[in-house]
Amino acid sequence: MKGFLTMDAWARPGVTMFLLTVAFCANAVAVPPSFTIASPLDRGFAGLYNLDFAGAQKDFNTWEVQHPDDPLGPASAAAGFLFSEFNRLGVLESQFYENDNTFAARAKLSPDPSTRQQFQSSLDRAEQLARARLAKDSKDRNALFAMTLASGLQADYAALIDKKNLASLHYTKEASQWAQQLLAICNDCSDALIATGFSKYIIGSMSAPVRWLLRMNGLPGDKQAGISDLQNTAEHGHYLAPFARILLAIAYVRDKNKDRALELLNSLRADFPGNTLFPREIGRLQSQVSR
Repeated sequence: MKGFLTMDAWARPGVTMFLLTVAFCANAVAVPPSFTIASPLDRGFAGLYNLDFAGAQKDFNTWEVQHPDDPLGPASAAAGFLFSEFNRLGVLESQFYENDNTFAARAKLSPDPSTRQQFQSSLDRAEQLARARLAKDSKDRNALFAMTLASGLQADYAALIDKKNLASLHYTKEASQWAQQLLAICNDCSDALIATGFSKYIIGSMSAPVRWLLRMNGLPGDKQAGISDLQNTAEHGHYLAPFARILLAIAYVRDKNKDRALELLNSLRADFPGNTLFPREIGRLQSQVSR
């Protein structure tokens, strides 16, 4: 299949999974969209949104100590390690996604060996705990979330650090399948819709032949359905409601709707003042709008 697709087409599913790096929550039950700081996992995800990676890891570690059999602890820790590495390597710039040609020409990055080891160790632990729980109960919601997250993180690393697009697409498909299993048993798990939402949007934005090839390989695309999924998470999710707003902002940038993107980014800047990327992107978009 790879020979039929351009590098750009192979890269975009990797973009999708990077955008899902922190896009899986620690509780499968829908809760009010306000981002409350009630548990170590709440604090950890809030730390990621504020780019406080060290603080986030402390909170994720606290959750692991309190819940040693819950795979979401190490899965969240793995997300923190990867997200911090992306930040260190300069991957977290939205113009990186806005220009597909730039992404396709990206260089293979040089990861920190220690962080890579911690990342993989956390993923291995998460998968081991998740599979043990699924062996007892195939509908264990936290286990299904953890497996979705693990596959998504593997796709991120393969695409954006190792530049292995075929491996990234394989993990992308796995992540989508795990998410669908969760959504099949929990129709109000709004956070899980992020796993399908942005993937549908990105793939739905591709040319018809590429969409057909990816659909044949289990990756369907539909731009409007993707936007609908993201809006659902933004309105009804909990841990991932802020991230859904980020993804919607990126979608609006890609669709040249910079006013809507600015509206979302301004609200995110107010909610997460520690994130320096929001004001930077606001300034960049404002300069484009005023031209």
